[in-house]
Amino acid sequence: MQRAARTLFLTPLIALLALIGFAAAPAQAATWSSSDQWGTWSNGGYTLYNNIWGSGAGSQTIWANSSSDWGVWANHPNTGGIKSYPNAKKVVGKKISAINTLTSNYSVTVPSSGAYNTSYDIWDSNYAYEIMLWVNKTGPVGPLGTSQGTVTLGGHTWTVYKGSNGSNQVFSFIRGSNSSSGSVDIKSIVNWIKNTKGWFGDVTIGDVQFGYEITSSAGGLDFRTNGFGVSAS
Repeated sequence: MQRAARTLFLTPLIALLALIGFAAAPAQAATWSSSDQWGTWSNGGYTLYNNIWGSGAGSQTIWANSSSDWGVWANHPNTGGIKSYPNAKKVVGKKISAINTLTSNYSVTVPSSGAYNTSYDIWDSNYAYEIMLWVNKTGPVGPLGTSQGTVTLGGHTWTVYKGSNGSNQVFSFIRGSNSSSGSVDIKSIVNWIKNTKGWFGDVTIGDVQFGYEITSSAGGLDFRTNGFGVSAS
C-alpha cells in the first residue's frame, strides 16, 4: 500500500516537473543549447553567444536551430545593471568606403514584462566605437550618453545618444516606437556617423551583433528570434 501511494504521488509530481521543464525550452529539442556563461556556437557564418557578463546575474539558457531561429530563457533578478547580452553575430570585415550595401532583417517575440532592450550592437574592428540600434525596449532601461536629437535613417526614426563607457565611444540609436520585425539599412547609419557627424573616420566594420540586452527578467522570461540575417557586399 505504501509503495502504491508513493507511485500515485509521484505521477502528478513528475508531470508537473515535466511541464516546468518544457516551459523554459523551445517546443522541440534545439540543435544546440547552453547554460554556460560564455557558451558559443557557430553556424552558417554566424556565431551565437550566451554572454552573461554583468554582475548579479541569475541563470540563462540559450538555444538555437540556426542563426535565424534561436532564443533565450533568462531568469535575472529585479535589480539594476545589465546582466547579459545573448546575441548572434556576423563579422563584416570591410572599411565603410568599401561597403556597397550593409543591411539586416529581424523578427522577434519578446516578453511584455522585465527590463531589457532588443538591439543591434555594431563594432569597428578595433572595438573603439560601438553603435547600438534599439528596435524595442521594455521597463526601466536607457542608453548611455546625452541626446543628440532625432534623425530618420535606415528606414527608421531614432533618437540618437552619444557617450563613452570609459573604454570606447558609444552611439545609441533608440527607435521612436517598439518594433518586433523589420529591416535596417546599416550602411546609411554608419555613413551618417562618418560623413555627416564626423564622429569617426573610414573605420573597418567588424561585428554586427543582434540580441537582447537584459537587465531583469525575474521568474524567467522567454526571448525568441524568429528571423535574423545580415547581408553585406
